[in-house]
Amino acid sequence: MEALKQRICREGRILPGSIVKVDSFLNHQVDTRFLGEIADEFARHIDVTKATKILTAEASGIALAAICSYRYGIPMVFAKKAKSDNIEGGLYKSEVYSYTYQKKVTLICAQDWVTADDRVLIVDDFMANGEAMRGLIQIVEMAGAELVGIGCAIEKGFQHGGDKLRAAGYPLTSLAIIDRADENGFQFR
Repeated sequence: MEALKQRICREGRILPGSIVKVDSFLNHQVDTRFLGEIADEFARHIDVTKATKILTAEASGIALAAICSYRYGIPMVFAKKAKSDNIEGGLYKSEVYSYTYQKKVTLICAQDWVTADDRVLIVDDFMANGEAMRGLIQIVEMAGAELVGIGCAIEKGFQHGGDKLRAAGYPLTSLAIIDRADENGFQFR
C-alpha cells in the first residue's frame, strides 16, 4: 500500500535495535480515517466476507481491528496479555515472546468469544518476529475455528516472522513490508 509506505517514510522513526516507531498515526496517536483506508485495502486482498470474527492482540492492534470490525460488520475480539477478574469461564492461552517488551507474555482469550463455528480473520498493526501472530493462530486452532486470513499493516521483513508464517502455509497479507530500517532510512519490498 503506497500511502502506508509514504506515511512510514514521512512520520516513522528508527530507534536503536531497528525499532520502527509509527506512533504518530498507527499505534499511539491513531489516525482513524487512515486506518479506514488500511481496512479497505485489506478487503481488496482478503475475502473478508468469509470471516465471522476478527481477532487481534492487546493493545496496539485493537484500534485497527476495531476499524476493520466496523467496516466489515463483524465482531472483533482481542486477546488480553493479562488475566483480569472480569474474565470467567474457559480460556485459551498462548505463550509468546514479545519483541516490543523483550519478555514472554501470555495471550488470553475467553472461550466464549472464539468457537469452532467461527471463521477468523486475524488483524494486527505490526509484525516483527511473528510471535504475536503465532499466538493468535494458536488461539484460533485451540478453538477449532477456521483461519480465513491474516492482515498485518506493517511487517518488518528483515526479522523474517512473516516469511516463517508464509512458509508454514498461513494466508498472510502485509500492506507494507520493510526490508531495511537503519540510519539510511526505510527500504521496502
